[in-house]
Amino acid sequence: MIPPSERKKNSFAKALKPSFGAEMKKYEELYAIFTNDGYTKELCEEYAEAFINNAKKPAADDIIQLAGLYDKIYDNKSAAFYLEMLAEKKLSGDDKFNYCIEMLKTQSKLGRWRDAEDFRTENINFMQNTSQKKSLSEQADMYIALALTDCAAKRYRDAFKLMKFGYKPQGKNDTKLLDIMITGVYLIARSGETDGLEGAVESAHGCLKLFTEFEYRWSKNDYLNRIDKAAEGII
Repeated sequence: MIPPSERKKNSFAKALKPSFGAEMKKYEELYAIFTNDGYTKELCEEYAEAFINNAKKPAADDIIQLAGLYDKIYDNKSAAFYLEMLAEKKLSGDDKFNYCIEMLKTQSKLGRWRDAEDFRTENINFMQNTSQKKSLSEQADMYIALALTDCAAKRYRDAFKLMKFGYKPQGKNDTKLLDIMITGVYLIARSGETDGLEGAVESAHGCLKLFTEFEYRWSKNDYLNRIDKAAEGII
């Protein structure tokens, strides 16, 4: 979840609503639960109830963030359900870029590789053009989503090529580098190249051991679980 301070910064239009204060209070409550417990089904359900299910016009960024939370607990069907709410909406800028990433990830993980490929074809120019203005971390998210699309279509060589997009490590506590390495573990597991799987898992663990601090108390165990899941072909 994005911190409340970032939500406030990105919510100029929302701030004009009479209900903004109450919404921010609820968001802060949910964020406190997140920082304490991490990604859970209960967090997703409470978020959905507070900002999507009972809202007259749910905000696109809330729907996208909720889909990302469901993604973190491996509930791709729920992620797809909420993303479908935006299928006919005219999105632009950050919302569209983040929506495209979540859609590619979700469709790919559900095995809907044709839908994922069609969606990529339709939106790839926008994604590539927009990514040039994005941070290295956000660019990495795009390449991971594109690699998952190729993986779903069993084009493993293309998926591995996408992961070699030139990311440069950002120090010892680089969570995005770890995300990339975990994706690599998953790609190898899905490709059936068992000879390289053990080495990829060891590399991911090696990256994790370099960390000198974690953002949340549950972060380390979460990453350990994600590495184990990726080695089983689950991401």
